[in-house]
Amino acid sequence: MFGTKKNILYISFVILAFLIQGCGIYSFTGASYGNAKTVSVYLFDNKAPTVNPNLAPLITEKLQDKFLNESPLTLVDQGGDLEFEGTVIKYEVKPSQVQAGETAATNRLTIAVKVKFTNHLEPENSYEKTFSWYQDFDANENFADVEDDLVDKIVDMLVEYIFNAAVVKW
Repeated sequence: MFGTKKNILYISFVILAFLIQGCGIYSFTGASYGNAKTVSVYLFDNKAPTVNPNLAPLITEKLQDKFLNESPLTLVDQGGDLEFEGTVIKYEVKPSQVQAGETAATNRLTIAVKVKFTNHLEPENSYEKTFSWYQDFDANENFADVEDDLVDKIVDMLVEYIFNAAVVKW
Protein backbone atom coordinates (compact mmCIF):
# COMPACT_ATOMS: atom_id res chain seq x y z
CA MET A 1 0.00 0.00 0.00
CA PHE A 2 2.71 2.50 0.92
CA GLY A 3 5.26 1.06 -1.49
CA THR A 4 4.71 3.19 -4.55
CA LYS A 5 6.64 6.41 -5.07
CA LYS A 6 3.38 8.28 -5.63
CA ASN A 7 1.98 7.23 -2.24
CA ILE A 8 5.24 8.00 -0.45
CA LEU A 9 5.39 11.44 -2.09
CA TYR A 10 1.77 12.15 -1.18
CA ILE A 11 2.22 11.09 2.47
CA SER A 12 5.44 13.12 2.72
CA PHE A 13 3.66 16.18 1.39
CA VAL A 14 0.79 15.81 3.87
CA ILE A 15 3.19 15.40 6.80
CA LEU A 16 5.24 18.39 5.66
CA ALA A 17 2.09 20.50 5.30
CA PHE A 18 1.02 19.71 8.87
CA LEU A 19 4.49 20.43 10.22
CA ILE A 20 4.69 23.78 8.48
CA GLN A 21 1.18 24.73 9.56
CA GLY A 22 1.80 23.60 13.14
CA CYS A 23 5.01 25.61 13.53
CA GLY A 24 3.16 28.90 13.24
CA ILE A 25 5.75 30.09 10.74
CA TYR A 26 3.58 30.00 7.67
CA SER A 27 -0.04 29.44 6.81
CA PHE A 28 -1.65 28.48 3.54
CA THR A 29 -3.14 31.96 3.30
CA GLY A 30 0.40 33.29 3.06
CA ALA A 31 0.19 34.90 6.49
CA SER A 32 3.19 34.92 8.77
CA TYR A 33 2.70 35.66 12.47
CA GLY A 34 6.30 35.23 13.64
CA ASN A 35 6.26 34.57 17.38
CA ALA A 36 3.03 36.51 17.95
CA LYS A 37 0.44 34.76 20.07
CA THR A 38 -2.12 37.53 20.66
CA VAL A 39 -3.85 40.33 18.75
CA SER A 40 -5.81 43.36 19.95
CA VAL A 41 -8.23 45.23 17.71
CA TYR A 42 -9.43 48.43 19.35
CA LEU A 43 -12.75 50.01 18.47
CA PHE A 44 -12.28 52.19 15.40
CA ASP A 45 -13.18 55.88 15.67
CA ASN A 46 -15.38 57.64 13.15
CA LYS A 47 -14.10 61.10 12.19
CA ALA A 48 -15.56 61.22 8.67
CA PRO A 49 -17.51 64.39 7.79
CA THR A 50 -20.53 62.14 7.09
CA VAL A 51 -20.95 59.51 9.79
CA ASN A 52 -22.54 56.12 9.42
CA PRO A 53 -22.97 55.12 13.09
CA ASN A 54 -22.64 51.39 12.32
CA LEU A 55 -19.45 51.65 10.28
CA ALA A 56 -16.71 51.87 12.92
CA PRO A 57 -18.08 48.98 15.01
CA LEU A 58 -18.56 46.92 11.83
CA ILE A 59 -14.94 47.37 10.73
CA THR A 60 -13.72 46.52 14.24
CA GLU A 61 -15.87 43.40 14.43
CA LYS A 62 -14.94 42.14 10.96
CA LEU A 63 -11.21 42.64 11.61
CA GLN A 64 -11.51 40.77 14.92
CA ASP A 65 -13.43 37.98 13.16
CA LYS A 66 -10.77 37.78 10.44
CA PHE A 67 -8.08 37.08 13.04
CA LEU A 68 -10.27 34.70 15.03
CA ASN A 69 -11.24 32.67 11.96
CA GLU A 70 -8.08 32.81 9.86
CA SER A 71 -5.17 32.95 12.27
CA PRO A 72 -3.82 31.01 15.23
CA LEU A 73 -3.73 34.21 17.31
CA THR A 74 -5.79 34.74 20.44
CA LEU A 75 -7.87 37.92 20.55
CA VAL A 76 -7.22 39.96 23.71
CA ASP A 77 -8.87 43.21 24.80
CA GLN A 78 -5.60 45.13 25.06
CA GLY A 79 -1.85 44.69 24.97
CA GLY A 80 -1.70 42.10 22.19
CA ASP A 81 1.55 41.22 20.45
CA LEU A 82 -0.14 42.76 17.40
CA GLU A 83 -2.38 45.81 17.84
CA PHE A 84 -4.74 47.64 15.50
CA GLU A 85 -6.19 51.10 15.96
CA GLY A 86 -8.14 52.91 13.30
CA THR A 87 -10.19 55.89 12.29
CA VAL A 88 -12.81 56.20 9.56
CA ILE A 89 -11.78 59.37 7.73
CA LYS A 90 -14.06 59.27 4.68
CA TYR A 91 -17.62 58.17 3.99
CA GLU A 92 -18.70 59.82 0.81
CA VAL A 93 -21.21 59.37 -2.01
CA LYS A 94 -20.46 61.11 -5.31
CA PRO A 95 -21.44 60.65 -8.94
CA SER A 96 -19.00 58.32 -10.70
CA GLN A 97 -20.30 58.22 -14.28
CA VAL A 98 -22.12 61.00 -16.04
CA GLN A 99 -24.49 60.26 -18.89
CA ALA A 100 -26.07 62.47 -21.53
CA GLY A 101 -27.78 65.48 -20.03
CA GLU A 102 -25.09 65.67 -17.32
CA THR A 103 -26.95 63.41 -14.93
CA ALA A 104 -25.24 60.64 -12.99
CA ALA A 105 -25.54 57.13 -14.37
CA THR A 106 -23.85 55.65 -11.30
CA ASN A 107 -22.89 56.91 -7.90
CA ARG A 108 -19.91 55.78 -5.84
CA LEU A 109 -19.70 55.16 -2.11
CA THR A 110 -16.11 55.54 -0.93
CA ILE A 111 -14.88 54.63 2.54
CA ALA A 112 -11.36 55.36 3.80
CA VAL A 113 -9.79 54.33 7.09
CA LYS A 114 -6.49 55.32 8.63
CA VAL A 115 -4.97 52.35 10.44
CA LYS A 116 -2.12 52.15 12.93
CA PHE A 117 -0.74 48.61 13.19
CA THR A 118 1.80 47.94 15.91
CA ASN A 119 3.82 44.75 15.96
CA HIS A 120 5.44 44.71 19.41
CA LEU A 121 7.63 41.71 18.59
CA GLU A 122 8.85 42.94 15.19
CA PRO A 123 8.50 46.76 15.26
CA GLU A 124 9.93 47.08 11.74
CA ASN A 125 6.70 45.48 10.46
CA SER A 126 4.48 48.12 12.09
CA TYR A 127 2.71 50.64 9.88
CA GLU A 128 0.40 53.62 9.67
CA LYS A 129 -1.53 53.57 6.39
CA THR A 130 -4.73 54.80 4.86
CA PHE A 131 -6.88 52.19 3.13
CA SER A 132 -9.69 53.14 0.77
CA TRP A 133 -12.24 51.20 -1.24
CA TYR A 134 -15.44 51.98 -3.11
CA GLN A 135 -18.55 50.44 -4.66
CA ASP A 136 -20.59 51.91 -7.49
CA PHE A 137 -24.36 51.70 -7.62
CA ASP A 138 -27.05 52.76 -10.07
CA ALA A 139 -27.94 56.42 -9.62
CA ASN A 140 -31.63 55.51 -9.91
CA GLU A 141 -31.42 53.41 -6.75
CA ASN A 142 -32.25 54.93 -3.41
CA PHE A 143 -28.98 55.03 -1.44
CA ALA A 144 -30.76 54.06 1.79
CA ASP A 145 -31.98 50.86 0.10
CA VAL A 146 -28.49 49.74 -0.99
CA GLU A 147 -26.31 51.31 1.70
CA ASP A 148 -25.99 48.30 4.03
CA ASP A 149 -24.99 45.96 1.20
CA LEU A 150 -22.47 48.46 -0.20
CA VAL A 151 -20.94 49.09 3.22
CA ASP A 152 -20.65 45.36 3.88
CA LYS A 153 -18.80 44.74 0.60
CA ILE A 154 -16.47 47.70 1.10
CA VAL A 155 -15.65 46.75 4.70
CA ASP A 156 -14.84 43.19 3.61
CA MET A 157 -12.27 44.55 1.15
CA LEU A 158 -10.82 47.03 3.64
CA VAL A 159 -10.41 44.30 6.26
CA GLU A 160 -8.70 42.07 3.71
CA TYR A 161 -6.22 44.84 2.86
CA ILE A 162 -5.57 45.70 6.52
CA PHE A 163 -4.99 42.03 7.39
CA ASN A 164 -2.73 41.44 4.38
CA ALA A 165 -0.64 44.55 5.04
CA ALA A 166 -0.02 43.33 8.59
CA VAL A 167 0.66 39.62 8.18
CA VAL A 168 0.90 38.64 4.52
CA LYS A 169 4.28 39.52 3.08
CA TRP A 170 4.06 38.51 -0.59
